[in-house]
Amino acid sequence: MNLSHKYWTSWLLLLVVVVTASKAQRAPDQVYMSNIKTALLFQQNDQQSIPLIRLQSSDVLELHFDDLSGVPKNYFYTFQLCNADWTPAMLNPFDYIGGFPQNRISMYRVSSVSATRYVHYQVLLPEKNCVPTKSGNYIIKVFLDNDTSKLAFTKRLYVLDEKVTLGAGIMQPYGSDIMRTHQKVQVNVGTKELNILSPAKQTKLLIEQNNVHTGAGFITQPTFIRGKNFEYSTEDAHQVFEAGKEFRWVDIRSLRFESDRVVRTDRSKNPVTITVKPDFTRNDQRAVFYMDTNGWTSIASTELINPWWQGDYANVNFTYVPAGLKALPNKEIYLVGQLTGHTLGDTAKMEFDPSVGAYTRTLLLKQGFYNYTYLTKEKGAPFYTASFAPTEGNFWETENDYTVFYYYRSLGGRHDELIGFAKVNSRNQLGIR
Repeated sequence: MNLSHKYWTSWLLLLVVVVTASKAQRAPDQVYMSNIKTALLFQQNDQQSIPLIRLQSSDVLELHFDDLSGVPKNYFYTFQLCNADWTPAMLNPFDYIGGFPQNRISMYRVSSVSATRYVHYQVLLPEKNCVPTKSGNYIIKVFLDNDTSKLAFTKRLYVLDEKVTLGAGIMQPYGSDIMRTHQKVQVNVGTKELNILSPAKQTKLLIEQNNVHTGAGFITQPTFIRGKNFEYSTEDAHQVFEAGKEFRWVDIRSLRFESDRVVRTDRSKNPVTITVKPDFTRNDQRAVFYMDTNGWTSIASTELINPWWQGDYANVNFTYVPAGLKALPNKEIYLVGQLTGHTLGDTAKMEFDPSVGAYTRTLLLKQGFYNYTYLTKEKGAPFYTASFAPTEGNFWETENDYTVFYYYRSLGGRHDELIGFAKVNSRNQLGIR
């Protein structure tokens, strides 16, 4: 076999590997094994944070999850580099992972004190022998027995290589029909020395409200270009958001003492069953500000030393009572927050029970403090069209968090780089990098 033939054979094998990996791609923030619960990824010591690290930095993330089978197993993880829309990047893992592409999770502990038996796993990322070497969106895949076909769950992760200065602020929209109910996010990007010849083809701007992943589209064309500064200031659906209301909450940090939002606790079962007070429509109520966590979950306990492996589980019953005890015609209602993965998937969907005239959903939750809200959309409509209007109402004064991601692909580049990130709160109006 001559060198030329070997060369083309090697490239063909690489293409097969990449295509196979693409077909095996899974969606981020999905649980594929029913025994996996409370899979969380966040910045070290900060449960209410986006899983983002800076490229070639000392930033650390914590990955936690429980296996309710109660038997220790061999879990492994790997990274999958993705584009801005979470499609797999056409790169070999050795091109974006420094070290071993697959690593075993060796830190685990069997639960103690809790009535529900489980094994708690945790790992600090990235480990020295498995480090992302390119910026962008990543999916962490956790699987059994070093077999990627035995996928347990996935989590999204962001690696930032800051090449632009990014500022964001909240404004009141100009439109008379939305100025009292919506919030507009204005973004300014300083491209520095970055040579962006075609912003519409090379850049993508994504804004998310309270970290809810609805699949909203990207903004590709700046409204104004002033030399090295790009300004994004439109009032389309991807830059103007319904303001909603402050999040609802339930406190189950203790399973012995009922908080004021708990109706009753049935301790005759294992796991125990907790019934939350029914939630009613708030769109006819005035806006009232109170401190919430904008959908975040905090695993915590008022009575235990370490809730990660001592915290217990409970089946928590949520109920939303619509006006007139009748189902909303041609609409779907979703229970949204970190407790359902910040997404509008099947786990978040409420089911209407005609016998009680209410929407219900039962979730198996670990002891902690939970924020949530209700979103509604038309049946068959895309998730990004979901609205607060029928359930919560919209008020410009509501306190919300917004995260801004800025992606760039060089001419001839093979994936979308994450080169800008900002977080802004609607009350303090200050961008936080």
